[in-house]
Amino acid sequence: MPTRHEIRETAFIICFEEFFVGGDIEEIFEIAESFAGLPVNKDVKKLVKGVLEKKDELDSMIAKYSDKRTVERIPRLDLAILRIAIYESLYNDRVPVNVAISEAVLLARAYAYNSDVSFINGVLGSFSRDLEKKENG
Repeated sequence: MPTRHEIRETAFIICFEEFFVGGDIEEIFEIAESFAGLPVNKDVKKLVKGVLEKKDELDSMIAKYSDKRTVERIPRLDLAILRIAIYESLYNDRVPVNVAISEAVLLARAYAYNSDVSFINGVLGSFSRDLEKKENG
């Protein structure tokens, strides 16, 4: 049984791959499992499908909190990480916002450039502060 971190990491890789392949997500799941050996279970599929279904909404939120770059100028890798973190923060009651952000930063440290780690952390920090203000009235 994959850990929550492994589920997130697999979902991130698949979301990133989807940028380049597009098309049928079930086919991408099959390729990820068969050829890349990624553990694609129901949790991974649920997370990826949720992120892709809410992609436009997530991108508009990313645009709101990214004061340095437009969404079109954000590297795809960073965008995949940001989408997952914001999606989990908003749509998964079992994932606290700070955990989603910490996990996003871990993924960024593993896959992104150092400057992108700071960018991702900054966007998610602004998102988190705004979300906290809304929740507290």
